[in-house]
Amino acid sequence: MAEAALKLSGLEVPTARELPQNIEAEQALLGAILINNDAFDCVAEFLKPNHFFEPLHGHLFEVMGNLVRSNKIANPITLKTFFPVAMDIAGFSAGQYLARLAAEATTIVNAPDYGRTIYDLAVRRELIKVAEDMLSAAFDAAVDCSSQDQIQQAEQLLYEIAETGRYGGGFETFDAALDNAVERAAQAYQSDGKLSGLPTGLLDLDARMGGLQPTDLIVIAGRPGMGKTSLATNIAFNVASAYDPAQHLGDVSGPATGGIVAFFSLEMSSEQLATRVLSEQAEVPSSSMRRGDIGEGEFGKLLEYRQRMRRLPLFIDQTGAISIAQLAARARRLKRRRGLHLIIVDYIQLMQGRSQRAAQNRVQEITEITTGLKALAKELNVPVIALSQLSRGVENREEKRPQLSDLRESGSIEQDADVVMFVYREEYYLRNKEPKPGTEEHATWEREIQDARGKAEVIIAKQRHGPTGTVAMSFQGEFTRFFDLARQSD
Repeated sequence: MAEAALKLSGLEVPTARELPQNIEAEQALLGAILINNDAFDCVAEFLKPNHFFEPLHGHLFEVMGNLVRSNKIANPITLKTFFPVAMDIAGFSAGQYLARLAAEATTIVNAPDYGRTIYDLAVRRELIKVAEDMLSAAFDAAVDCSSQDQIQQAEQLLYEIAETGRYGGGFETFDAALDNAVERAAQAYQSDGKLSGLPTGLLDLDARMGGLQPTDLIVIAGRPGMGKTSLATNIAFNVASAYDPAQHLGDVSGPATGGIVAFFSLEMSSEQLATRVLSEQAEVPSSSMRRGDIGEGEFGKLLEYRQRMRRLPLFIDQTGAISIAQLAARARRLKRRRGLHLIIVDYIQLMQGRSQRAAQNRVQEITEITTGLKALAKELNVPVIALSQLSRGVENREEKRPQLSDLRESGSIEQDADVVMFVYREEYYLRNKEPKPGTEEHATWEREIQDARGKAEVIIAKQRHGPTGTVAMSFQGEFTRFFDLARQSD
């Protein structure tokens, strides 16, 4: 009855089919290893015993690996002792089967190809298993299990398949590494601003950092109210607005000046983020936009800038408490479909780790997150900007300028980050320390706050490939906008 109902609804129950496998490839690889143990090193980096369809072949591969790693010879004679004498394998004893595998193998040249075939078929079997689990879960879902939960679980399973057993990577020659280093220097030489990385649009900051370097994890940290999200949105807009598809297709010489941006906003909604960018560009205070306290002219400017920015390659994911696995999967998907040149995460402390064990220890969970972000930057070859909160210890001392030790769970963040920047505004703290009006202290305070008004500091406390120091910036709080001090004087 159930199958008939499914057919009436247009759905068909999948019929049982044979799982993808290639026994001959497994036998050929094992035979190649038996005649020359060097063949094992050709596939050991990506091939595991569980990738074999035939359990006996997987066990053989495991025993061979143990022998080779122990600097012992793996051949039919040494392997024979690991199997029962009375063992029957399709009419052959263990010794006879091993001898036949070795006799039918002629060369180890094709061993990597056999290994990749076995691995790819194992991945396909895993995908089939995931699909079957998804089908069963969809049919027999619990009452309290939402469809979104099932989608996230499926994404997690697919992510784990993609992450395990990649057979890329490995060693590269120093000659190739030198070529890459010279190419990066050539990009900086060809750039008008002498930048080797992606420009932030803030000239003084770019001069100190050389732009945002691919594979770098860049941490922007600060206490609440300092403007770290504003700095991140400013950079996101500058990079996205400078994007020229022709540069990334190779039609224009020299380094790219813009790119496609993925902004993971765990704290603010996409609408709030868009309001900030619109306020910054149209120069209409965001607070006035929220209250509707704007005139006809200002509203016209908002409509004008909305039209200008409609095609901006800035993609926002507003999922709260997103896990590092979900973030990585979505970043990969965006790069595959649209392209990707910069990732921004706001902010680290709102993310979740992948494992339940890590979730029980916050420091361990942050370590997993920062390690995952750094790995993602290297994998996708893009800079990753991650925002971070600072501990309350800043508020308890006289000197409010942040230090590396002020980072929450600072060990992993400081260790994994290539660049650590702090956003600091003296004006913010001075406003909270106003003395009694009419006193001498109040007159001094007025002079200090006048000098600090509209100014900010971006303190580069760590930079693997460049100098540390402080970059003076201007900050317009009503428009949540950072820009260079030189531009303010102009």
